[in-house]
Amino acid sequence: MKLGYVILYVANVPASVDFYEKAFGLQRRFLHESGQYAELETGATALAFAAEEMAKDNGLTVRFNRPREDAAAVEVALVTPDVEAAYERAVKAGARAEQPPKQKPWGQTVAYVRDLDGVLVELCTPITA
Repeated sequence: MKLGYVILYVANVPASVDFYEKAFGLQRRFLHESGQYAELETGATALAFAAEEMAKDNGLTVRFNRPREDAAAVEVALVTPDVEAAYERAVKAGARAEQPPKQKPWGQTVAYVRDLDGVLVELCTPITA
């Protein structure tokens, strides 16, 4: 089995896609003409966005992320060699700063921001074994 994609249920799919393109430099794979679903290129696995009402259509009961509430217990991690630059770019594009870049005891540099919907996004250097 392999991870095919991760879906974030969001209030406004086109706005979220635009934000992720500007804040993180990701490229759009596609945005459905309905505006209800989209995917971004992130390497082997796509980051997808679905309109919040699609959760209900899929028979799911979920707690949506909201910018003014605590983030859900999940994060999207984006790997980059320059966390400082990625963090500055994201904040300049409208991400909410959570934690500036810090080096972890295992050598990885990590920073945290939140997107337009309040989803926690980790910006990190690759882990070297």
